Amino acid sequence: MLSTLDAIRTDIAERLADGAANRRSAMHTPVVATADADARVMVLRGFDATCWTLRFHTDARSPKVAIIGRDPRIGVLAYDKQSKLQLRLRGTGRILRTGAEVESAWSQSDNFARRCYLGSGPGEQSDQPTSGLPSAFEGVEPTDDELVPARENFALLLVEIEEADWFSLAHTGHRRALFVGEEGRWIAP
Repeated sequence: MLSTLDAIRTDIAERLADGAANRRSAMHTPVVATADADARVMVLRGFDATCWTLRFHTDARSPKVAIIGRDPRIGVLAYDKQSKLQLRLRGTGRILRTGAEVESAWSQSDNFARRCYLGSGPGEQSDQPTSGLPSAFEGVEPTDDELVPARENFALLLVEIEEADWFSLAHTGHRRALFVGEEGRWIAP
């Protein structure tokens, strides 16, 4: 059991960095909630430990993009069942559609991942079950040239963490710590 606030802050950063780099990590697919209390599972693509910022990929046409534009408050929940550890993160979200960081994320994605941005926008109505992909790309990897129109739909969601709530479940007694900015304190579970 971690016994200092510094050790817990380090633990949070290490878990988030591993979650971004390791698809087998319990922190790889947290629940992300926008200010309207709409929640969804997203893939954690990056964590910057210097400025405590999470990076996710999103479709620029997604309803959450407009919601974040009106109210940037974001909640992120991750749970590691094996470690019995919950992270609740609160912060400010912003959408990036252009710039070096977006271009880098786009170029690091493979064509199967990029094809998601070719089809219908998230939440678009359909008369039948659909993946949203154009039929030509169902189960098919598009070429770089075929993906050119998809790029305009690709965006990043960056979440600057302002508050981190670390909660460890243990039969010997739960432990909880709250970090607001750089300031950490113990709180009752």
